[in-house]
Amino acid sequence: MKIATFNINGIKARINALPDWLDTAEPDVVLMQEIKSVDEAFPREIFEDRGYNVETHGQKSFNGVAILSKLPLEDVSRGLPGDDEDEQARYIEATVVGDKGAVRLCGLYLPNGNPAPGPKYDYKLAWMDRLRARAQTLLAEETPFLMAGDYNIIPQDEDAASPDSWREDALFLPQSREKWRTLLNLGLTEAFRACTQGPGHYSFWDYQAGAWNRNNGIRIDHFLLCPYTADRLRDCQIDREIRGYEKPSDHVPVWVELDL
Repeated sequence: MKIATFNINGIKARINALPDWLDTAEPDVVLMQEIKSVDEAFPREIFEDRGYNVETHGQKSFNGVAILSKLPLEDVSRGLPGDDEDEQARYIEATVVGDKGAVRLCGLYLPNGNPAPGPKYDYKLAWMDRLRARAQTLLAEETPFLMAGDYNIIPQDEDAASPDSWREDALFLPQSREKWRTLLNLGLTEAFRACTQGPGHYSFWDYQAGAWNRNNGIRIDHFLLCPYTADRLRDCQIDREIRGYEKPSDHVPVWVELDL
C-alpha cells in the first residue's frame, strides 16, 4: 500500500498539477494539507473520476486537510481531540483496510507557530501536546496507525540546508524539537530516517530568493509510525522533482510503502 502526504498549498492553485502527479505516482492514499477550501467547494469529481474516495475537513481560505483513498474510508473523524474550542481545520482521521491488515490514518497540518514567542507559538506547542495525547490513546487501544502531514518541524540540523538561518524560527526552536522528541519517545518510528540517512533531503523550498534553484530547503513533512505499522514499512521517499514543475506547491509529496 502506497500512502503519500502532500501539502498542496491551495487546491485551486494545484488543480492541474495535482492530478498529473496522481496519474504518475499512483498512490493508494493521499493525506493532503492546506487545501484552503470549504468542504462543499472541494473539486471531488476530479479525484472520484480517478477512483479515489474523498473526505475533507475544510476551512475557507486557510488550512484544511483531506484524504484521497482508492480503498474505502471507514470511521472518519475530523478535528484533533483535546480542545473543543479549536476551530482550525488541521486534522482528519480514517481507517483503511488492506489485504493484510488495517491502518488508522491520521492526517495533520501542525501549526507553524510564528512569530515566537507569542500566542501562535503557544498554540503550536499546545497542539503538539494534544497530538501526543492522541498517539498515546491509539497506542493504548493497540490500534495500528500512522500520523503524517506537514509537521512544521525541522527535526535536526541536517534537515535544513542552512540551519543557522532557522535557529530562532518556531519550526526549529528547542521547545518545538523537544515536543517532537516526546512523540518519538512514545515508540514511534520516523519513516524517512528509518530508510535514509544523511543531509540534503528536503520536502519544502520557499518561493522566495531562488530557494529551489539553490536547493535551500528544509524537511518538515513527516510520517510517524506506530510499532505495528513500522514493522510493515518497506520504503519511504520524497518526490522532490515535482517542485520544479509548472505552478508547484512549495512542498513536495513524501510517501511510504507498507506491506498491507
